[in-house]
Amino acid sequence: MKINFKTYILVGTDIVIVWASVFTAYFLHFEGRIPKSHYADWLSYTFVSIAVSTIFMILFNLYKRVWRYSSIGELISIIKSVSLSSLLSFAITSIVKGQLLPVSLMLSIFETTLLLMGGVRFAWRIARDSYNKRQSSQRKALIIGAGDCGTFIAKELKFNRNSEMYPVVFIDDDPKKHKHQVLGIPVLGGKDQIGEVVERFQIDDIIIAIPSLSKRGISQLIDVCKMTKAKLKIIPSLDDLIHGKITIKEIRDVEVEDLLGREAVKVDLEGIANYVENKTVLITGAGGSIGSELCRQIAEFRPKQLLLLGHGENSIYSIEMELRSKYPQLELEPIIADVQDRNRIDDVFRTYSPEVVFHAAAHKHVPLMERNPAEAVKNNVLGTRNVADCADKYGTGRFVLISTDKAVNPTSIMGATKRIAEMYIQSLNHTSRTKYAAVRFGNVLGSRGSVIPRFKQQIESGGPVTVTHPDMIRYFMTIPEAVQLVIQAGSLANGGEVFVLDMGEPVKILNLAKDLIRLSGFEPNVDIPIHYTGIRPGEKLFEELLTNEEGLASTKHNRIFIGKPAHVNRSELEAEISKLEHVLRGNKEYIKDLIGHIVPMYRTVEQWESKELVKS
Repeated sequence: MKINFKTYILVGTDIVIVWASVFTAYFLHFEGRIPKSHYADWLSYTFVSIAVSTIFMILFNLYKRVWRYSSIGELISIIKSVSLSSLLSFAITSIVKGQLLPVSLMLSIFETTLLLMGGVRFAWRIARDSYNKRQSSQRKALIIGAGDCGTFIAKELKFNRNSEMYPVVFIDDDPKKHKHQVLGIPVLGGKDQIGEVVERFQIDDIIIAIPSLSKRGISQLIDVCKMTKAKLKIIPSLDDLIHGKITIKEIRDVEVEDLLGREAVKVDLEGIANYVENKTVLITGAGGSIGSELCRQIAEFRPKQLLLLGHGENSIYSIEMELRSKYPQLELEPIIADVQDRNRIDDVFRTYSPEVVFHAAAHKHVPLMERNPAEAVKNNVLGTRNVADCADKYGTGRFVLISTDKAVNPTSIMGATKRIAEMYIQSLNHTSRTKYAAVRFGNVLGSRGSVIPRFKQQIESGGPVTVTHPDMIRYFMTIPEAVQLVIQAGSLANGGEVFVLDMGEPVKILNLAKDLIRLSGFEPNVDIPIHYTGIRPGEKLFEELLTNEEGLASTKHNRIFIGKPAHVNRSELEAEISKLEHVLRGNKEYIKDLIGHIVPMYRTVEQWESKELVKS
């Protein structure tokens, strides 16, 4: 039914109510029989009341209210409207008649009109409420937080026919709300009661509706909720709701990111703006998980020109279209190029003269690079050399290499090649005007090919979820927070540093898998089995963030640390890389031997294990 038609029906109903109220008042005043001599008074009072009442109902926006959400505010508006219209109608009719009408007549009309107008509207709400309560197909929801946000969500779920959930109980830590009702929904205690309430009411979904709660508080709350069999959901952040970025319809599932419990990264906006704003910025690997997020965040700092360089045309096109839509004034230049092609990279630098370079292009998949070591060398070592050399040649101000914790005491080809890339930019720093720095961090949640998306796919398929080893541990960080810290680290660079990001506490992969299963509303090894597949080639049980030689020093940012710049002889390193370049068509073992010669700490997992056994 269209809203205009609904309004006509409501206006028509009010006209009938006013007519009936005036008639009833006159009928009772004259004890069941209105004298013919008073017909004119009755009719004029009726028409005046209808006209005045309609005007006041419109002035108080009572025809624009959504009555299924009616509350005390609507009742007050009705009282004001009926009171004023009754007084004005009484005054006008008395003036027209030339004498004061009985006050009891006005009071009777006021009472009847108020009772009927309010009654019709609230009866409509009660009827809708009762109808919705009968929807047995809806999932039962527990809402954590009986404040304004929780109440708003409860209303939406309660009165929306299309909602898959129906709120049956609130949980709130405020003891003043306990044993009370909000919208007819009981508040049954604090978070310590969650498990009992879920079991008692057979809750299907838990909705965390406390947008002002800190990330650590949310993480602690999730730890309690994930022990139940209910599926967890969370409302958008308070800032997003206030600024209208997200609608209430987008109540989302709780993600692994929420489990980390880390507060938002605080960045030095002035420091970042000083080296990015109004500069030509080149991002290699711009279509990848890290590269595309770098593009999004750097675009916020108004660079003069943003160069999006990548090998895959589809991913570059995708990030270009996204940025053009969001930042129509930003000058963008999509560049399809392979960092392994030295002439092409030289041409890019000669044409655009980038002042800041973020080098994110790399091969990162450990098992794949174990099988294809030559490709890891081409992309991670030679590709970095090409871009870094051009930055030196064309006077780039800053060069930031995106590195990895797998470069520390590497047991994989991927990690070892990234370590060589770090060593190469450190060797350039001694003679170049360009400030070279590397930023090293661990796994990022949600990146392509990472463990989280794979776990989610396996859960959606009904399992099993595959974990390589029950004791495997990794550091995790969200892509946006990792990129914010990378950009921040770039502002701190003086040249030659390896910056290390604070990744928080390491996470056991097995626990991560179990949490994801629980967050999806299933029980690990009951609904979704977990299988162990064994450690893959090149993988370690745990990762490190610093070599023994680098040490650790703090910076002015509490989430960024710095390893001491290493002295790397450029000519010697270039000679070793040249040898490596000439044997890329040879067998894998010869390539690995040469890599081991360049990176003395490189050992296979088996070599590291045997070394530890000898020590013990």
